[in-house]
Amino acid sequence: GATEYLRTVAFARVVLDNVPNLQSSWVTMGMKIGQIALRFGCNDFGSLMIEENVVSAANTTHRTSTAEMERLIRDAGFTPA
Repeated sequence: GATEYLRTVAFARVVLDNVPNLQSSWVTMGMKIGQIALRFGCNDFGSLMIEENVVSAANTTHRTSTAEMERLIRDAGFTPA
């Protein structure tokens, strides 16, 4: 669930200090957990899903627009790049 995912993200940020970028998995975890993951060590919110087949095959579908993604990043306290 979300708690284990966020714990893993935080642990990865501390232990994998040679990995410069960690991507938040908003597609599988949802927008809110994606935002929270930015505070737990992720520095990449991911990308828009134009055509996505793997996650949708698992019956998980989260879609967004560029403007919405930028708003989510700002609302989490960060500046979109």
